[in-house]
Amino acid sequence: MRKSRYTDEQIIGFIRQAETGVAVADLCRKEGFSSATFYKWRAKFGGMEASDAKRLRELEAENARLKKLLAEAALDNEALKVAFGVKR
Repeated sequence: MRKSRYTDEQIIGFIRQAETGVAVADLCRKEGFSSATFYKWRAKFGGMEASDAKRLRELEAENARLKKLLAEAALDNEALKVAFGVKR
């Protein structure tokens, strides 16, 4: 997946600007992203503070790490079953 050129903190700043009355179309044109992108960000980050976004990023990284560990454990388990001839 492509990495955003904006940090989570910047995105939250854009959302805050729109909440203070800056027109979304003007904000998007000025900062260089589409209105669809803005609304996608608002759905994900709306109501968050910068610290909340940092915690979300940490949780997403931990979740990815745990999913990887689970997949590796499942592969190891399957390899052991094949090695010892255990039938299902």
